[in-house]
Amino acid sequence: MNKYRIVLEPGSADRHYWRDLWNYRGLFGFLAWRDILVRYKQTAIGIAWSVVRPLLTLGVMAFIGWLFESKLPGNVPRLLLVGAATLPWTFFSTAFSEASNSLIANSNLLTKVYFPRLIVPISTVIVCLIDFLISFVILLVLMVIYQFAPDVRILFLPLFLLLALVTSIGSGLLIAALNVKYRDFRYIVPFIVQFGLYVSPVAFSSSDIYDSERIPEVLKFIYALNPMVGVIDGFRWCILGGETALYVPGFLLSIGISAALLIIGIRYFRKTERGFADVI
Repeated sequence: MNKYRIVLEPGSADRHYWRDLWNYRGLFGFLAWRDILVRYKQTAIGIAWSVVRPLLTLGVMAFIGWLFESKLPGNVPRLLLVGAATLPWTFFSTAFSEASNSLIANSNLLTKVYFPRLIVPISTVIVCLIDFLISFVILLVLMVIYQFAPDVRILFLPLFLLLALVTSIGSGLLIAALNVKYRDFRYIVPFIVQFGLYVSPVAFSSSDIYDSERIPEVLKFIYALNPMVGVIDGFRWCILGGETALYVPGFLLSIGISAALLIIGIRYFRKTERGFADVI
């Protein structure tokens, strides 16, 4: 009886998983371009939805902020305050939702051919990044209308966009892997996004939380645990300049949590990746 078996698996022998990611780099662009075409196929206004969606969110959040009379830092118009927060939030919420469902949506591809499965959710985040760059025009138009020019802090904006990217990829990978085994997450993801919108400083400013004497310190700490708080505060700090303050402890906490999400997301994704084709 033969006691030996030959096992062929991704990353064995002369194949290395992370090297495979580079070798299959063309697949990132192909899947991203395919998602762009499919997402807006048979829609009346096509890619303009990447502008309409943040515009709708901007209008609703500005109305809520006005309704509850949230404080405005300095002479910043409310639309600019909300606009600087709407862009990163729309990017994160869309990227997180799309990445979470990406493996299920591409189940036929996962069962037919080998490639590093990390490519699938990350390619959806790339599409959302393109949407973000298109939607950034909204903020530029608002700044022109209000004649509001940013200062040198605008140079730090890519760093906060990178933080939003890390948060999106980390959380998206984790939920995408969980979603393959536990399909309940397809119902949980919309709730997470909706709940996250209300606990993130989109319609209001973080100073409403940190400067309030009515809110206990423990709730302020829990609020700061939301990694998007640091991202949104950072966007406002870069775009609105000296009119807004960056809460450094909360920002550092956001960096730590985003990094932890990325590490946990990648580790769990890699741990469960081999069984995707069998379960899906």
